[in-house]
Amino acid sequence: MRYAFISRLAVAAMAVGLAQLPATADTIENRTSYSVTLLGLPIADLDFTTVVKGKEYQISGRMRTSALADIFEKTRGTAEVKGRIGTDRLVASRFAFSYTSGRKTHSTEMRMRNGNVQSTVRLPEEKKRRGANWVPLADSHMRSVLDPLSSLIIPATGPVCPRTLPIFDGESRMDLVLGMKGVRPFSTKGFSGDVVVCSVRIVPKGGYRKGNDSLEYLRKLTTMEVWFAKNADKGYYAPVYAKVPTKIGQVTVSATLF
Repeated sequence: MRYAFISRLAVAAMAVGLAQLPATADTIENRTSYSVTLLGLPIADLDFTTVVKGKEYQISGRMRTSALADIFEKTRGTAEVKGRIGTDRLVASRFAFSYTSGRKTHSTEMRMRNGNVQSTVRLPEEKKRRGANWVPLADSHMRSVLDPLSSLIIPATGPVCPRTLPIFDGESRMDLVLGMKGVRPFSTKGFSGDVVVCSVRIVPKGGYRKGNDSLEYLRKLTTMEVWFAKNADKGYYAPVYAKVPTKIGQVTVSATLF
């Protein structure tokens, strides 16, 4: 549960860099960094590069566990998304994510068009028979969806929360339901100001195992939060901080450079 959670949370955090970049005819490149901690102890670092040229964007990043976490199991991950900047959302055309944890390697590549999933390749290949407790994906689950990276970049055409983000990560379809909790100050290298604090609920839709302990734990959580900073000049909200209680302690992701 720990490393699967770190990997997915790392993917979500990668989206932050885009909020600092305007859509111009020039090519603009930006770097961002994050720290992941468990019970206040460093367990992973995230480094990302975002490139915008005109209306096209590309986000790529790397995740690596800390020396402390490597004692138990070394994890390394990469992610990339390409697409275009729409009027009310980011529209991905390709999403890819891979990570190695110990001796196990997993990868996902997804092709999309106008929010609809065209194809998905996952390695190692999934089992054909999932069992009676498997909730399958329906065709409707892969229409009008967001990839995990682009989903957390929110145009400032309205309030950042409340809203529901329909996310498909190549295997599972879930809604992230954001609720308004207030405003509070936040400072890090490159940013200082008020941020919007949103509660987060996970609502699984398809592509998951019913009764899975880890998913049930996350589904029932009511104390998850994501904090969004707004870049007034560029007109986007993006996350700068997230906290998720787990069975072994609270995990936080915090921007160290924004």
